[in-house]
Amino acid sequence: MSDKTAIGWTDATWNPVTGCSKVSPGCQHCYAEAVSHRYGWTTQPWTMPHAAANVQVHPDRLDQPLRWRKPRRIFVNSMSDLFHEAVPDAFLDQVFAIMAMTDRHTYQILTKRPDRMQQYLTNSETPRRIADVILHTAPSYPIYGVRAVDLYNRSIWPLPNVWLGVSVEDQRRADERIPLLLQTPAAVRFVSCEPLLGPVVLTALPFPVPGGETVAINALHRSSVFAPRIDWVIAGAESGPKARPMDDDWVRSLRDQCQAAGVPFFFKQRATDKGHKLVTPLLDGQLWQAFPDSQISRI
Repeated sequence: MSDKTAIGWTDATWNPVTGCSKVSPGCQHCYAEAVSHRYGWTTQPWTMPHAAANVQVHPDRLDQPLRWRKPRRIFVNSMSDLFHEAVPDAFLDQVFAIMAMTDRHTYQILTKRPDRMQQYLTNSETPRRIADVILHTAPSYPIYGVRAVDLYNRSIWPLPNVWLGVSVEDQRRADERIPLLLQTPAAVRFVSCEPLLGPVVLTALPFPVPGGETVAINALHRSSVFAPRIDWVIAGAESGPKARPMDDDWVRSLRDQCQAAGVPFFFKQRATDKGHKLVTPLLDGQLWQAFPDSQISRI
């Protein structure tokens, strides 16, 4: 948890949950696991059999955003996955209550578990449970009481200051995770292609339709003002001594897809031959560090 971070697309990190378990190739050289082992926070490999020991919730960290008075973009759980199976719904309710109470901040949540995220955020009881947490946490603050009533009425659902994203490292993970993100209510939806391990096409993803069939959709295109789409794309290479290579043409393809659709694109980092990251890399002689309008989806 830090008010300062080297992650170029955010201003601060907040880790009410730490620890995780690996679910796909992008997790192979997880920086969070390496940091956790280095400082002795976890000692077991980040695999599902060890999840009960490795994944820890930290109630003492919940109030950190309340103490940050200056508005900022906050990356939620840089050291974990908020929607890990080992995180109870009741703790998710507490995290979302804090985010609802601090609408001066913008929260950025990335997950490799969009199925859990979708189940939690499409549950009709979730806003009510979050409202109950707010009323229990801050009963003497009228402004929070109003926020709770708005949640009961679903007039601020999805939370307008919470951006939801999925991590995808290759086409298979894009095909699996992005359709679930598009079916999840969110103010802003984004995709992080880091570490980018292969080319990713976002313009022909399989999307389920009634009858058990799938159709190919352009996830960057909004067919109407109410139709969901991806609002922001981040790309970056793996870093570290065992970093797997990234081809700049994979990045160019993502940039070009975004430009054609008018979607902001952020190129975060590329790695040198020794795996050292370059935080603000140029692509074709230019920095690509665009951000989305925070009020663009809301469905």
